Amino acid sequence: MPELPEVEVTRRGLLPHLPGKTITAVKWSNKRLRTPIPRKLLQEAIKGQLVQAIDRRAKYLLFRMASGSVLILHLGMTGKIGLFEQATPTARHDHLRLLLENNMEMRFNDSRRFGTILVWPAGQAAELEKQFSATKGIEPFSNGFTPAALRQMAVKRRQPVKNFLMDSRLIAGIGNIYANETLFAAGIHPETPVNRISATQWQVIISNCRGILERAIEAGGSTISDFVGSSGSQGYFQLQLAVYGQADTPCPSCGKAICKKTVGGRATFFCPNCQKTA
Repeated sequence: MPELPEVEVTRRGLLPHLPGKTITAVKWSNKRLRTPIPRKLLQEAIKGQLVQAIDRRAKYLLFRMASGSVLILHLGMTGKIGLFEQATPTARHDHLRLLLENNMEMRFNDSRRFGTILVWPAGQAAELEKQFSATKGIEPFSNGFTPAALRQMAVKRRQPVKNFLMDSRLIAGIGNIYANETLFAAGIHPETPVNRISATQWQVIISNCRGILERAIEAGGSTISDFVGSSGSQGYFQLQLAVYGQADTPCPSCGKAICKKTVGGRATFFCPNCQKTA
């Protein structure tokens, strides 16, 4: 599933092409995604509108129209967004197409159809965005991502620290890949009860998390299965992964074999020597 870096890579790839352009037509497939495609709202609130900005909140992309309307896309597990000349043949799983005034077309393709398309009409957008954002956690690059804030959320919890980092209601966008890599870099075992993490350890986690996310964005994200950015290029951060997907290979720090186990229903990779249990 595309995580924060992959969504941010997609956003940055679209920035030179969409803001300042008018959406002259909107087309969609007849397939249902995670939720039904809001056909009526796409016609009423998105068609004919000027794209003013593209933002990201957690793993969602927010296409802001000059009118105040907002188009929201979540890539799901296999979603990807690309830009094509209008005459380019469509692909089988193209579920949303936005024709721009320069005859380029933005296409949202999602083979497994776990993605989401939402529309906030101009008159309701502010309130709907407030409600939406309230269900999402702290952004890792925000000023609110501090040891004090994380300790406050964690003090009454006993869940493994890896599960805590991946809880999108608490922290936005850190998926399985980057939770594994962050905890390895911080030297913290993924099953450590989160209420036992000290302020000093939280600072180490924050610093390493931000550094790893920044490097992943610079590398175009991680292409583990089929992620590609808006340019059609794969990411290359998977070549830098220290533990994720590296079971039974030597730890890059100590040479011991990387272990794999299931924690919270997700594949978890760690070095038993560098990340000792407390």
